[in-house]
Amino acid sequence: MAATKEEMMARHLKGRAISDPQVLLAMWEVDRALFVPVDIREQAYEDTALPIGMGQTISQPYIVSYMAQALRLRPDDVVLEVGTGCGYNAAVLSRLVARVYSVEVVEWLAQVANMNLGKAGVRNVTSRHGDGYRGWPEAAPFDAIILTAAPPSIPEPLKQQLKIGGRLLAPVGTNLQKLIMLVRAGENNFIERELIPVRFVPMTGEVQKSH
Repeated sequence: MAATKEEMMARHLKGRAISDPQVLLAMWEVDRALFVPVDIREQAYEDTALPIGMGQTISQPYIVSYMAQALRLRPDDVVLEVGTGCGYNAAVLSRLVARVYSVEVVEWLAQVANMNLGKAGVRNVTSRHGDGYRGWPEAAPFDAIILTAAPPSIPEPLKQQLKIGGRLLAPVGTNLQKLIMLVRAGENNFIERELIPVRFVPMTGEVQKSH
């Protein structure tokens, strides 16, 4: 029997140390069912990545909430998301911050995300089709940057678009990936720490040429 939204919240989020009340509220208010294809909608509240077409996936709810909680977002933050996907992660972030800028390298997916965000009534996400390697310079600097696809290492242009004190969260690696938190402590001073092992689709585009 398919999991319910209540089960997702109790078992996979609260039951696994997601305790930030604002993150939990955002995960409850943003209905994941609006972001998955109709034919697998009954699986929307399962704690697993789901296929959304052409090798792309929607991230599992636990990881979406874990990353949002780890960033310690504030209501007046401006966030850059690299990898809009189907728009689910951006919609969750939109409940926690003032504005989200989101870049998606796959054109059809960028269109799907825009449709989904519209259906979900999200108004404070600006998304566009493009290569996220270079970030969104005209909207920088950002309080936080989140990557939802894994680069081999964190792109330098993204690091430079962080405010002093800003946080960047990214899955990093090729075969074995780790979730890395990077804090900009000064103009040229970055503090990095590893959080948990993860599995994301690889980041594509310019990042692959730079390695």
